[in-house]
Amino acid sequence: MATVSMVDVHKSFSKGGNTIAAVDGVSVDIADGEFFVILGPSGAGKTTTLKALAGLVDIDSGSIHIGGTDVTLVEPYHRNVAMAFESYALYPQKTVAENLASPLKSGRTGRYTEAERAERIDQVTTTLGINHLQKRFPRELSNGQRQRVALGRVLVRPADVYLLDEPLSHLDAKLRASMRAELKQLGAMSSTTTIYVTHDYQEALALGDRIAVMRDGRLVQIGRPEEIWRRPADTFVAKAVGQPEINLLDGVVDTGRIRLGDGTFDVPVPPETSCQRGDRVRVGLRPSDIQVGGSDEAPRGRVILAERLGRNIELTVDIGGTQLVVLAEGRGGVGEGAEVTLTVADADVHLFAIGEGSTPSLRTSGQEPVLEAAQ
Repeated sequence: MATVSMVDVHKSFSKGGNTIAAVDGVSVDIADGEFFVILGPSGAGKTTTLKALAGLVDIDSGSIHIGGTDVTLVEPYHRNVAMAFESYALYPQKTVAENLASPLKSGRTGRYTEAERAERIDQVTTTLGINHLQKRFPRELSNGQRQRVALGRVLVRPADVYLLDEPLSHLDAKLRASMRAELKQLGAMSSTTTIYVTHDYQEALALGDRIAVMRDGRLVQIGRPEEIWRRPADTFVAKAVGQPEINLLDGVVDTGRIRLGDGTFDVPVPPETSCQRGDRVRVGLRPSDIQVGGSDEAPRGRVILAERLGRNIELTVDIGGTQLVVLAEGRGGVGEGAEVTLTVADADVHLFAIGEGSTPSLRTSGQEPVLEAAQ
């Protein structure tokens, strides 16, 4: 177990004559035993951050500390971290048991006897439900089984920190959900600090004690899952978390309300905001937070598209030329062409300043903006 700290870490690469900042001034403190998730799109710098922690890439500046020790210049095999790669990285000519034994035969773990290695392998394969596969080769396994073996290679040896790089990205939706549940159980049982990289917001919300949202090499917001969901720091974070994607609409603040589009549709001003009457703002409304039905005085619109998503229906509703995506319960029987009223609670309205690029949240807590970022 160990704390992890990154202090103003920078790492750039040259590509086609251009310099690309893969990690751009990242600073973060991760607690001992924490399950910390880094969420972001491809190219955000997530994997480079993990490799920097593992010592697989040399950083340009800044420092990295594990367990209170500066490991910035320490070789990978002396850092006592274990990393699972997105590509599984299994030896095709070795059985499952031989793949799992490999980490126990090298570096500081080479002290294990054959009997101790067998015991560790039995423990891990039993936990992961692959004990019966020990004599098989990777080519004889399904994707889900290979994924469990790849995770087993990380978990089989004691480490101060586990680094997991998109470990579920090659699985189908059903297997991802199953493995996500298993990872959550493993995280609850293990007291080892774990840093998990993903582009899937559902994984981040389900697994993380805290989440860091990454963009262009920077951590733009760090917080507990509920904070990231309920108080996104800017429009980038708001769009990164949630599916269907959050509705973003421009409006003008009035007395207690915000008029959107031509004014046909308005929403309440959310609590603890720093805006005033006449301010132009960008409003974020999550499809799952918009309620269909309610007061007859609520804005009325027409459903122009209805798509069933299991038990729910994704509606596109036109209100005076303003289109909103709404996630409604499927039992209501609302279909295309139907007229509906829409209501939104004030606590479910996200407010952002209008500006270029990603725009900061106007929601405040006390006097300070709710923005836990490491810039």
